Amino acid sequence: MGRYVVRRLLMMIPVLLGTTFLIYTMAWAIPGDPFASRCGQRPCSDAFVAAETERLHLDKPLPVQYAYFLGNMAKGDFGTTSNGQTVLEATEKAFPITVKLTVVAITFELVLGIGIGILAALRRGGYLDGFFLFTSLVAISFPSFVIGFVLQYLLGVKLGLFSVTVGSGAPWGDLILPGFVLASLSLAYVLRLTRASLLETLQADHVRTAIAKGLPRGMVLRKHVVRNSLIPVLTYIGADVGALLGGAIVTEGVFNIQGIGGLLYHAMRIRENATVVSVTTLVVLIILLVNLLVDLLYARLDPRIRYE
Repeated sequence: MGRYVVRRLLMMIPVLLGTTFLIYTMAWAIPGDPFASRCGQRPCSDAFVAAETERLHLDKPLPVQYAYFLGNMAKGDFGTTSNGQTVLEATEKAFPITVKLTVVAITFELVLGIGIGILAALRRGGYLDGFFLFTSLVAISFPSFVIGFVLQYLLGVKLGLFSVTVGSGAPWGDLILPGFVLASLSLAYVLRLTRASLLETLQADHVRTAIAKGLPRGMVLRKHVVRNSLIPVLTYIGADVGALLGGAIVTEGVFNIQGIGGLLYHAMRIRENATVVSVTTLVVLIILLVNLLVDLLYARLDPRIRYE
């Protein structure tokens, strides 16, 4: 297991380098003046443009620019935002809020998605199964911002059950509604995937053998059905972390959350490329680590899986 983890960590290095290089290239390849937002309504002076070009090494070949970027990032220098704040300070302030929102969303996926999926599979063909499948189809059909506005109006404005905006510091209670909205699409897919995987496992030979031996139904479901059925579900949730972090841009806008989504949207709008590249690099690193954790959980769920 230890050698497998080390090998996977080493494999992350070229993936991280390749991904960040593509992001860096695309960020600076966008047409237009990358310094226009720094000077307000007036065009930037030639002296300012020359100084910024030299500071960011934009007058050098692209591989050299990227090498300078990696070197600065290794030293903890991620660049400076337009208001004079370092990108690292802005990220340290915004990223924990988005992480909290993502944790709430994943909790909804794990608890509701897997729980309802198991219930739907055990009640296959019944009224509950049909209701859950119909509800999940509705959730898949609507964009998350539409669901956000509807729930914000019904549960926040009309009924007053939740706050329509998230307060400073993003308390956990304020993140329940936006977390559910962020998870709504993925929750529907987790529900359907859990149901399908459970139904397939219920038809497996080892499950029929366990039932034929007279083992209690609850033990068969817990040890032989649910655990094996969760492997594809965990794979989806692990890959979904990146989608949740990216999708937080829309949800944070609807609920006025000052997280990484708002920081990225503002940076892209005014072309703060250093902020865009640095933040997305951090997101890519988190996605790689989460996928490694999911792979390690496979062996825990299914004893037949071993990493040599």
